[in-house]
Amino acid sequence: MTEFFSALAAGVVVFVAGYLGLRGPLGPQAACVLGYLAALLVFLGVVGGAKAMRTYALGVEPEEKHGVARYFSFDVDHKVVGIQYTVAAVIIFLVGGLLALTMRLELARHGLQYLTPEQYVTVMSLHGITMVVVALIATAGGLGNFIVPLQIGARDMAFPRLNALSFWLLPPAVVLLLASPFLGGLDFGWTAIAPLSTQGTTIGKQMFVLAFVTAGFSSIFGGVNFVATVLTMRAPGMGWRRVPIFTWSIVATAIIQIMGTSVVAASLIMVTFDRVMHTTFFSSELGGNVLLYQHLFWYYSHPAVYIMILPAFGAVLEILPVYARKPLFAYKLVAGALMTITALSFIVWAHHMFTSGMWMLLKLPFMINTELISIPTGVVFLSVMGTLWKAKLRLDSPALWALAMVANFLIGGLTGIPLADAPTDLHLHDTWFIVAHFHFTIMGGAVFGFFAGFHHWFPKMTGRRLNETLAKIQCALMFVGFNAVFIPLFWLGNHGMRRHVADFPAWMDPVQTFASVAALVVGSSVIVFAYNVFTSLRGGEKAGENPWEALTLEWKAASPPPHGNFKTPPKAESDPYDYGVRA
Repeated sequence: MTEFFSALAAGVVVFVAGYLGLRGPLGPQAACVLGYLAALLVFLGVVGGAKAMRTYALGVEPEEKHGVARYFSFDVDHKVVGIQYTVAAVIIFLVGGLLALTMRLELARHGLQYLTPEQYVTVMSLHGITMVVVALIATAGGLGNFIVPLQIGARDMAFPRLNALSFWLLPPAVVLLLASPFLGGLDFGWTAIAPLSTQGTTIGKQMFVLAFVTAGFSSIFGGVNFVATVLTMRAPGMGWRRVPIFTWSIVATAIIQIMGTSVVAASLIMVTFDRVMHTTFFSSELGGNVLLYQHLFWYYSHPAVYIMILPAFGAVLEILPVYARKPLFAYKLVAGALMTITALSFIVWAHHMFTSGMWMLLKLPFMINTELISIPTGVVFLSVMGTLWKAKLRLDSPALWALAMVANFLIGGLTGIPLADAPTDLHLHDTWFIVAHFHFTIMGGAVFGFFAGFHHWFPKMTGRRLNETLAKIQCALMFVGFNAVFIPLFWLGNHGMRRHVADFPAWMDPVQTFASVAALVVGSSVIVFAYNVFTSLRGGEKAGENPWEALTLEWKAASPPPHGNFKTPPKAESDPYDYGVRA
């Protein structure tokens, strides 16, 4: 634990010293960038990265660590890294949730209550990026790191030190994000849209951009590791037709991470060049192209939606056969659909730009491509319906969360259809209809999918079971509260409510007040979750190896699994969903 706090303190000292020392000769923007790069290297070295690299150079196996302190250190065990990601995601989720409640209090009635318009945009920007980070890392980073090596019968990830590095890049990024509002504020939303992100002399914007880039490298490293692990470390007998569907979803996600994240990282580095070196990539008056930023950003950021949602699909499809006691319907078709979504995700980005003034002839092909991606997504719903058909479903809490996720994402998917068509998007773009659709996709889909996976695999991760009653209460509160918040937002968007603004006509007050009260219900569900996790860790019912009677390989290890995962290397001797008679 001392390593973490020492590293954090050392990083802050180096950044402040570098910034103050270089601000005079180089200017504040260059001083911020160079100070941060030095601080990042110092932080990673002190937290344990230098020791990890030294043991690698000497050919020495990393020492096995024990106790709570290992979760605050550069531990290379994939299970520790998975829990680190999971805890970090929950903490960031709490921060993002508090920012959301702050916005909802401001929006409870017309007029300005507590925030100025500038402060509201800063809170909105920070809420957006924190919740995007949660959706990106919670299921793929947290559950994926813990579960995937176990599911394929591996001892660890292919590159354990790179795995630890991918996590430890995140704390500095989070610190930068939380500091940015106090160092000039944010006026560009969570997208860091140019030219707003290239303008201004305060360092808050630059810190936001650096945080985004750092998180991007974390994502790329994680994607490389997942692909290498699944390609090379599957247990004997596990051909591709026996790979669990959750692992398939993580492989699909990793491909997007590798191919797409580098593009958005490059676009944000170009923003940094515009700010620090006075290049003109995105300055139209000096020969740059503002639309170029949008093309680069959305080329990644629409596939990023699938980085968020594909692991949630995988978790739900992994869970439902266990509680339905039936094979996963159309398993091969679903695996193909996940890879098809991955491929198509890279040719749909410009539907975000129908109102941007881009070339008119591009609208039709991007409309068609965006509609096409609904076909493999529909295969996922087909699999869910086929698996549930005539099943005697055991309604334990993971199954309830999975069903809630399916219901939410169905609304998110259906409301995306008019946004994929240029004529209707022209009217709905930049309204709260978009806000509601996006939240049903990400919060209703990715976050509910994370909670489904968390409740399912919590016994494996900790050796104890969550309280089922509290888990079901949390699910009910969050599902009802979430829908009560965001369904009215579709109506507000249709009636002209613009996003990114803190004021609105008085006649919208009843709907806005209702949504703000419902947001408190969502907040109360998080309190139930925190209490349930805390009490279950302290004295919850012991789980045993396989409390859900599942068939995938992770349930053949002890709960929690020991260092190296398995006493003897496992073999995949049957299909992962061989429950009873096939549908």
